[in-house]
Amino acid sequence: MRTLRIAAVVEAASLALLLANLLTIHARPLSGLLGPLHGTAYLVVIASTWMLPSASTAGARWRALVPGVGGLLVLRGVEVRTDSSDHAS
Repeated sequence: MRTLRIAAVVEAASLALLLANLLTIHARPLSGLLGPLHGTAYLVVIASTWMLPSASTAGARWRALVPGVGGLLVLRGVEVRTDSSDHAS
C-alpha cells in the first residue's frame, strides 16, 4: 500500500509539472525527465493496484487505468472501503 501511495503522488505531481511546463516555457530537458518519470509511476500504480487483494471487488483496477489521477482514485476507494470494514467488526 505504501508503494501505491508514493506512486500515486508521483504520478499526479509529474503530470501537473508536465502540463505546467507545456503551458509555460516548454523546456525539452524537463519534459525528457518528467515524461519517463510519469510513465513509470503510472505503470507502478497499475501493477500495485492489481496486487492489492482489497482492489479486486471495488472496481479499483479499472480506476487505476485513468492517467494522472488513477492512483489517487484507487487510494480513495480502497481506504474508504477499508475504513468502513474496520467499523463493521
